[in-house]
Amino acid sequence: MDTREALVYTLISFLLSFQLVFWRFRPRCTKVMSTLRLTRHVNIRPLNSPKSYKFEFMSYMVNKAKSVNKALEEAVPLREPVLKIHEAMRYTLLSDGKRVRPMLCLAACELVGGHESTAMSVACGMEMLHASSLILDDLPCMDDDCLRRGKPTNHMVFGEGISILASDALIALAVQKAATSTLLDVPPERVLRAVKEMVKAVGTEGLVAGQAADLAGEAVTGAIMGGGSDKEIEKLRSYARCIGLMFQVVDDVLDVTKSSEELGKTAGKDLIAGKLTYPRLMGVEKSKEYAERLNREAREHLQGFDSDKVAPLLSLADYVLNRKN
Repeated sequence: MDTREALVYTLISFLLSFQLVFWRFRPRCTKVMSTLRLTRHVNIRPLNSPKSYKFEFMSYMVNKAKSVNKALEEAVPLREPVLKIHEAMRYTLLSDGKRVRPMLCLAACELVGGHESTAMSVACGMEMLHASSLILDDLPCMDDDCLRRGKPTNHMVFGEGISILASDALIALAVQKAATSTLLDVPPERVLRAVKEMVKAVGTEGLVAGQAADLAGEAVTGAIMGGGSDKEIEKLRSYARCIGLMFQVVDDVLDVTKSSEELGKTAGKDLIAGKLTYPRLMGVEKSKEYAERLNREAREHLQGFDSDKVAPLLSLADYVLNRKN
C-alpha cells in the first residue's frame, strides 16, 4: 500500500466515525450570533471605483459546470449490477446544481497560476462533500424536507437508510478521488495539504459549522493545488469566508421572499421551524445591506491579483449577492 492509499483509508475512517454525530447538532444560532458580534467591529474601507472589465461570467460558469459534470459522471459511472446506494449517490451528485463550489475551486487554482486539470479531482471531491451534506440536511431528523433542486429529496426516493449510506459513501469517494486521481505532476505534499483542508471543510470547523467555512474550503484547496503562496491562500480564504456568509444571508432572505417554485426547494421552512435566521434577527432590509457589505469586503481581499485572472471571482461575488434561487 503506497503513501497516498494509506492516507485515503486513514482519513475516510476518521471522517465517517464522527460526521453523523456532529451533523445532528450544527450550531446555526451560534453562528448567526457570532457573526453579528463580529460585524459591530468590522471597518469596511470604501472601495475605489472597480476597474472595468469585460467578462462573460455566465458563459464561464456554464463551461466550468460542463467540465465538472463530465468529471463527476466519470467518477460515479453506471455499472452492473446497479446498486441502490450507487443510484442514490448519483441522484443527488448529478442533479441540476449550479456547481458554484467546484467552480470556485477551479477559479482559485487558475488565479494563482494553475490549470483546470490540476484541481479537477479536488473540485469534484468538494462537490461530493456538498452533495453528502444536502442528503443529510433533508433527512427527517434534520430539516425534514421533501424538495431539493426541484426534485424529491434523496430519502423520499430511496429511503432514509440508503440515503445515509449514500452520504457516507460520497464522503469516502471525495477523499479517495482527491488523493488518488490527482495528476502525477502535482507534488504529494500539495495533495496532502489540500486533502487536509477537505477534512477540515467537512468537520466541526467546516460544513458542520456552516456555509462560510464550507466555501472557504473550496477556494483554499484550489489555491493549494495551483501552487499559491501562503499569502495568496490566506487572501482567498478570507474572500471565500465573505462569500460563504453572503451566500447564507442571501439564502435566508430568499427563504422568506420567494416561492417554492422559484427556489426549487421548500420556501419558508426556516420560519416555520423557528430558526434564528438573519432576516428574523436583523430584518430583511438590514440583511440585504449586510450582504452588500460582505460583497464589498470580499472584493477587497482580491486586490493585488491579476485583473484578468481575478475576473471570475469578482463576478462570482456579484452572482452570489444577486442570485434568485
